[in-house]
Amino acid sequence: MIDVSIIIVNYKTPQLILDCLQSVYAHTKGVDFEVIVVDNESQDNSRALVLAQYPDVRWLDMGYNAGFSRANNLGIDQATGRNILLLNSDTLLIDDLLTRLAGVLDNQPDVAAVGAMQINREGDVHYQIFDTFGKIRRHFYIVPQSNFFRKLLYKAIPDTHYDDPNEVDWLSGACIMTRPSVIEKAGKLNDSFFMYGEDVEWGHRLGKQGRMLMLRDAFVVHLEFGSSDTYQQHIPTHINRFKTQAQVSNLLWIRKQYGIGAYLFLIFHYLTLVPIIFLWKISVNLHNRQPLLGDLDTQKRFARQVGTYLRFLPDTLLNRKGFYKVVETQDFASLR
Repeated sequence: MIDVSIIIVNYKTPQLILDCLQSVYAHTKGVDFEVIVVDNESQDNSRALVLAQYPDVRWLDMGYNAGFSRANNLGIDQATGRNILLLNSDTLLIDDLLTRLAGVLDNQPDVAAVGAMQINREGDVHYQIFDTFGKIRRHFYIVPQSNFFRKLLYKAIPDTHYDDPNEVDWLSGACIMTRPSVIEKAGKLNDSFFMYGEDVEWGHRLGKQGRMLMLRDAFVVHLEFGSSDTYQQHIPTHINRFKTQAQVSNLLWIRKQYGIGAYLFLIFHYLTLVPIIFLWKISVNLHNRQPLLGDLDTQKRFARQVGTYLRFLPDTLLNRKGFYKVVETQDFASLR
């Protein structure tokens, strides 16, 4: 049996996949592996480019832009390995990581899934490591940047603490290895998610089957922002820190894992922020003797985002199965 089935989702990223596969073949020596690429209707020459250099790749076509969960689930269905690795197209291996991850699963049956630290090309660890559910949930609250509010949020939403420094609540879908037997018990990725948040929700279910380990001394380069689609494009500010698609997915995760109360409380938080940030900016304009309604782009953008969250509210509140995809246009985000 093949040791590892590598599943890579493609959406208009053939060169990233070529670079990724070059790193996989160059560094992987200790395990046998297969590569399954699932294409989200890229409508370009991705297939020809990849198969020209790597003819052994198994190429699957979704037939539409199905996002991360559904594409990976198709790959999982077709995988033949005794271990399954979800790997982003915008990642690069720097050593024989696959052998090490597979070794953890082989030698520690109580481990449900394992991953590695993410670094950039320069070798710097990702500046934010959301390895606990608490860290993610605290990030969703937009409060003044002061120690008082940080401590208040931490008291309300504490982190999980483990004796093993490698143990975490969840693992990024950019690089996560697990067993088919674990997936059979936990279920595949939830296909209501289009993109973002699905790996966090999956991590909650995988974690019920065993320990989740992120090896602090193992690394994978994650370039990020590989796709050219509009849901990737975002310049964050303190108020507008969220990509619209990401936060729609995150709110769906909150609803599924923490229930109606936690979900509605977060929606209420965003609703109350809308008049607050407008009034604050108007007062600043008044103090600076500027037009009262001048320079409100940040506030308007946040209000539009909240409007999008509200469009998804009925389906999310009732936990309806669907496809929670945001269609971005120049002026607003709508449902699809």
